[in-house]
Amino acid sequence: MFEEIGTTSNGDLQINVGPQHPATHGVLHLVLTLNGETIKKVEPHLGYIHRSIEKMCESLSYRQFIYVTSRMDYLSAHMNNHACALCVEKGMQIEVPERAQVIRVIMDELTRIASHELWWGAMAMDIGAFTPFFHSFREREKINEIMEETCGARLTMNYYVPGGLMADLHPDFQKKVKEFIIQFKQRIDEYDQLVTGNIIFQNRMKGVGILSKEDAVSYGCTGPTARGSGLSSDIRKLYPYAVYGKVEFEEILETGCDSFARYMVRIREMKQSIRIIEQLIDQIPEGDFQAKTKAVLKLPKGEFYTRVETARGELGVYIVSEGATTPYRIKFRSPGFSNLSALDSMARGSKLGDLVAMMGTLDLVIPDIDR
Repeated sequence: MFEEIGTTSNGDLQINVGPQHPATHGVLHLVLTLNGETIKKVEPHLGYIHRSIEKMCESLSYRQFIYVTSRMDYLSAHMNNHACALCVEKGMQIEVPERAQVIRVIMDELTRIASHELWWGAMAMDIGAFTPFFHSFREREKINEIMEETCGARLTMNYYVPGGLMADLHPDFQKKVKEFIIQFKQRIDEYDQLVTGNIIFQNRMKGVGILSKEDAVSYGCTGPTARGSGLSSDIRKLYPYAVYGKVEFEEILETGCDSFARYMVRIREMKQSIRIIEQLIDQIPEGDFQAKTKAVLKLPKGEFYTRVETARGELGVYIVSEGATTPYRIKFRSPGFSNLSALDSMARGSKLGDLVAMMGTLDLVIPDIDR
């Protein structure tokens, strides 16, 4: 699992973690400097799966580029697409029908739950508990089935378009979402019994990977990583979009600043996502699911920026337009890149065995970092 690559001039050991390693959940390469088992430095090396997505987007139309972002943080595909669609709609001043806005939020929150489900199972497995992985996939599979019926896909859904949605909901959508809510409420208590309250798990997580609120700000951390340090950063609350300003939910904050705090943020966030879906599932308005737009879209000349709250934090989309059918420049502000930058600060002085817990609570998706 770990490969020695040499020693420094003062006798410290340098080892590789990755680029292929079970705990990196993707092609991530870390070079660790160790004094015995104590971590002195963590240096991420990226570039193994760089695809130049931002440059690719500059050769695609304003309808096409949206779906490239599904391949970044693939566990937040709907939310990535949402950010891009909002940016185009902002530039062209397109008014999205209320029905599409409500459906978008429901889809976003189902995606958030599915992402946190996968994280929970993988997090427990990283620490050494294999059973929770199967429990998490049990609930996640229900969400994937719902997505597949309406969107035709289970992971990279390609469902949002500028002005609304590509297609209307499947007739069984509301019925199956309600069934999932009932099932999920019963099953989430199992998560606490299996993992959260487990004394071995708590000993591996509490006091490990300290990230102070000040450091979270300095590194630009967002999402559950920042909120585990008590930093308010939920874009849904701070800068509401779609219908988030019309529903009631809490921004989950924990002040422990450690790995267990970041774990608890995601567990509690899943319950808030259910709360949002419950408020909307019987309130989906009738009407169009897509605004009438031109076949070929051209953003007016200028600069446009929007941001959304994905499962890992703030995703920003910045478009520079020259008035043509394709963007002049595109830049994505992905949450994983900033969150990963805090790993060195969190890990210094910790033991090598604690690194896996820290990485797990950052919930890294490598294509989101290495675009």
